[in-house]
Amino acid sequence: MGILQWFVDLGATVLLPILIFIFALVLGTKPGKALRAGIIVGIGFVGINLVIGLLVDSLGPAAQSMVDNFGFNLNTIDVGWPAAAAIAYGTSLGSLAIPIGVGVNVLLLTFGLTKTLNVDIWNFWHVALTGSLVYALTADFWLGILTIIVHLLLLYLMGDILAKYIEKFYGFQNITFPHGTSAPSAFVAMPMNWVFDRIPGFNKLEANPENIQKKLGVLGDSTIIGVMIGILIGILAGYNVQGILQLSIQTGAVMVLLPRMVALLMEGLIPVSEAAGAFVKKRFPGRDLYIGMDSALAIGHPAVLSSALLLIPITIFLAVLLPGNSVLPFADLASIPFLICLMVPIFRGNIIRTVIGGSIYIGVGLYIASWVAPLFTQSAIASNFEMGTNTSISSLIDGAVWTTFIFVWLPKIFSWYGMSALGLLVLFGLIYQNKIKPNRHKANPEKSGNPAAAPIEHE
Repeated sequence: MGILQWFVDLGATVLLPILIFIFALVLGTKPGKALRAGIIVGIGFVGINLVIGLLVDSLGPAAQSMVDNFGFNLNTIDVGWPAAAAIAYGTSLGSLAIPIGVGVNVLLLTFGLTKTLNVDIWNFWHVALTGSLVYALTADFWLGILTIIVHLLLLYLMGDILAKYIEKFYGFQNITFPHGTSAPSAFVAMPMNWVFDRIPGFNKLEANPENIQKKLGVLGDSTIIGVMIGILIGILAGYNVQGILQLSIQTGAVMVLLPRMVALLMEGLIPVSEAAGAFVKKRFPGRDLYIGMDSALAIGHPAVLSSALLLIPITIFLAVLLPGNSVLPFADLASIPFLICLMVPIFRGNIIRTVIGGSIYIGVGLYIASWVAPLFTQSAIASNFEMGTNTSISSLIDGAVWTTFIFVWLPKIFSWYGMSALGLLVLFGLIYQNKIKPNRHKANPEKSGNPAAAPIEHE
């Protein structure tokens, strides 16, 4: 465990290049090419983190000013995902999430029950959090372990299902995002989009970045939209003219720089992705292999960033207006892109649909974050997290995600029976997705197209 923890402590910007380098060598990539791919991926992540840091540093004070400006007062503070990850890995159970996650992935790949090879092991903190919450709730260590395993199975299933959507919309070939925050939202967006498609008039609204720019010209450019949203947030925060202008340029900079950092990272991933496809095609004909990555690759899309920036003030006002909510959104406001980045492909890049769908999703999520706050606080104390003057804490990531509710509520009501039943259901889903469904397509080749990807056409 000590050696493993040492590698984890290197951080994603160092650990991921090492994993990519090793993975590329295994796939038969030449050492020089594999080395460059790993280094470029690391540099890309450094760039992404720098731009996200700019977003956090600029929007954090604006969000606090907005809260102070309107006199909002809620008793549970959103401490943000870095604190949530520290809490998750700080418990005796959560520290086991990485070896369990790697082991489950290897077993599923060995038996052909997933197509996802997850190299984003740092983000196993999402399953460590749910396991730690269940442990805090039940004091049953092994039930917490089972929760981690079932959550992992669900994320691999989601990764397998979403890969085609991701490729169709984002253009990332052989890449998926089995991400504990981002993946669940896509499965909420699917029924929402079905409803949106059946609302007369609304279903004709074309509001993806390309169509907006065609209609509005330069005012529809994603950079200009970022600047205008920055001005709006600055006004709501009560900034003076100087502060508003500075914030607007910073949000515009994020709209420009983040896609370029993602493109740099993808420059390193593309040769590895191509090698993975060739490797599987040669040795396992008929099978696919998806590289599981951090959904940070998706948040640079203009539709994601534009929608997320609009959702920041909406989230703050929802927190105040929704009766029964106790969570004050703060630290995770700048992380809203992670909450919605896999809703966007389902909504075909439509910003209006994403903002409406995201508002509903986050509104419900605030109630989940409020409900889980006592357990979240208990887990924080158990992991020796510095609470400061706060007596109740939670987070939007992952406190406001529906899977957190499922994984905490089931053992609370049904104990081992509920979690075991969910595990069997998810395992059947993996068997169906990777065994039964492909065999049906082989038996009916005329129906073997990809209906799941069909709705992802841009409007």
